[in-house]
Amino acid sequence: MKFEGKTLRVVTNESGIATLTLDLKDSSVNKFGAQALAELADVVTQLEQGSTVRGLIISSAKDAFVVGADITEFMGWFQLDDEQLTQKLKQTHDIFTKLSNLPIPSVVAINGLALGGGFELCLACDYRVMADSAKVGLPETQLGIYPGWGGTVRLPRLIGVDNACEWICGGQQKRSDDAMKDGAVDAVVAADQVVASAEHLMQQILDGKLDYQARRNALQQPMQFSPIEKMMIFETVRAVVGAKAGKHYPAPMEAIKSVEKGIFQSIDKAVDTEIKGFVKMAKSPVARSLVGLFLNDQHVKKVASGYTKNTERVTHAAVLGAGIMGGGVAYQSASKGTPIVMKDIRQDALELGMNEASKLFGKQVERGKLTTDKAMQGLGKITPVLTYGEVENVDLVVEAVVENPKIKQSVLADTESHLRDDAILASNTSTISINLLAQALKRPENFCGMHFFNPVHRMPLVEVIRGEKTSDATIAKTVAYAQALGKTPIVVNDCPGFLVNRVLFPYFAGFSALLRDGADYQAVDKVMERFGWPMGPAYLLDVVGIDTAYHADQVMAEGFPDRMGHDGENAIDRFFSLGRFGQKSGSGFYQYEQDRKGKPKKLKSAEAESILQDLSGETKAFEDSDIIARMMIPLCIETARCLEDNIVASAAEADMGLVYGIGFPPYLGGALHYMDEMGLAAFCELADQYQHLGKLYEPTATMRDMAAQQKHYHQY
Repeated sequence: MKFEGKTLRVVTNESGIATLTLDLKDSSVNKFGAQALAELADVVTQLEQGSTVRGLIISSAKDAFVVGADITEFMGWFQLDDEQLTQKLKQTHDIFTKLSNLPIPSVVAINGLALGGGFELCLACDYRVMADSAKVGLPETQLGIYPGWGGTVRLPRLIGVDNACEWICGGQQKRSDDAMKDGAVDAVVAADQVVASAEHLMQQILDGKLDYQARRNALQQPMQFSPIEKMMIFETVRAVVGAKAGKHYPAPMEAIKSVEKGIFQSIDKAVDTEIKGFVKMAKSPVARSLVGLFLNDQHVKKVASGYTKNTERVTHAAVLGAGIMGGGVAYQSASKGTPIVMKDIRQDALELGMNEASKLFGKQVERGKLTTDKAMQGLGKITPVLTYGEVENVDLVVEAVVENPKIKQSVLADTESHLRDDAILASNTSTISINLLAQALKRPENFCGMHFFNPVHRMPLVEVIRGEKTSDATIAKTVAYAQALGKTPIVVNDCPGFLVNRVLFPYFAGFSALLRDGADYQAVDKVMERFGWPMGPAYLLDVVGIDTAYHADQVMAEGFPDRMGHDGENAIDRFFSLGRFGQKSGSGFYQYEQDRKGKPKKLKSAEAESILQDLSGETKAFEDSDIIARMMIPLCIETARCLEDNIVASAAEADMGLVYGIGFPPYLGGALHYMDEMGLAAFCELADQYQHLGKLYEPTATMRDMAAQQKHYHQY
């Protein structure tokens, strides 16, 4: 047998062993689209109908085996009605079922990533050989769905119910040692031996040393459990998964239902069970949001790659200011392999920055991510200095000193005088105008913003801010450095607060207005956390720092006085005046004390309650829906304004900036997607109910025009 297609090819050797090689033309990776499925179906049908082929080996010509389904193509599937989507799924299942029932044995050589539908293809084969460097997994729950091509049917039969539920519900990529331990693969070998090992295993089958038919029959039977065993397994699984997933992400719990029902059914019946649940999840708003975020993330990465196509990488960097932020930047750079100089004017500050970096490397050692030697090598890439000598030959400098425009201008001008003419100077300011800071520089074309989020090692976003005189080359190299740090860079234009903080402070303004009107800040925190935010606004302000928020609030009020200015003293003003700066001072909206691990533990504060009652008077109860509306409307409208003002280039970048920068609830898909899902007309009607609260609650003219024309921000 021989076959040559656009996504795969088949050749048969003289021993009658056919090798199917996945090789999607004009692509760096293999993924399953309609063409790939059609060609796979054609090959399987030919093998099924009888030929001289004695065995089938499946391999890949790419570095990855198959990265999954082509999401851009399969978005169209989700638009189908239930019956049509069910039929589409059945057609794919038929291919995989025929593969698993071929009259010949099958062995798959997993040389690299095998995810989603790619791993489900592997599960449909009789044996699996995996490269030691490869990873496998079923990440579908991260998209608000669950495996729909047999994953919930075959994996539990192969590795057991509890392991399968952990794999499916967690959606994580599994390394070869874990896959082997759990029984998902039959052998792990070096990457350059994976095909040869699959061929050797096939020969053992053909020599009668392995009974593939007995294994196949066992895996296709319903599983056997006593009622007590079943209850214990699934009650435990549901408790663990439910606690992690939360109420906003139903796919993991729906996957458990599919597994629980399917393991007691024949393969065919279990497939029907899986399809029914998959269709339900695919039609959910959560799936639309999470798939939308996946597509947005792809768009953001594509845009960033466009900037860096012909750019040289940063080989040596520096950071000015050795506090927690400076130490975090230094750690991130060193840990990703770029040597960095950390400069400050005070020795104690350098010690603080080095301690921060050392602590972060230590945590990697504790978690088994790094050896002690590797951690020491990483720490050795950070050079703490008190003078500019070591800074003079670096490619890029990140300024991370105190958030004060005059101090920043002075430090930036002084630093520029010590740099090469082609070196880039970037400010880690969170709100101050890049154009304003550039006024102090002789080479403003080499200057931009590079806004990291705290904690640097955890937050994935970096805002790269273009000033009026910033050159394309400066943006490109800064974007490339952010990528080298493992971050997702989004390029935005200059304005007070840029994208993320410009959007965040109207959210805080909504919170301040609620407190002014008598809301209990702890109740507001609980409502917004239940709504899906990682922390409520009061707790977030404490973590950000009340002093930081106070200074940023002044910048935002000056930049947008019509809607971000406020009369009288608000809660942030009062706490700032009292030195209640949040976690860093031990008190803010909450009290903080260290737990056993040295982390700040949040406690109620009677003093804070008394202070706020003095500001607002009698406490008033608000409905949850009222709190959510008053918090979310200003944030959403300001996001729309950023898009209209060309601060951010696309709806995709705007929404990803909020998800990655401030933890906007992913199940809602970002502020613009949230309005799309609600419908702009309905959103504007809701906002109009709060127009008495001021301009922050006033939709723009463009928003109203889009609402009238039933337009959306996203076109996916």
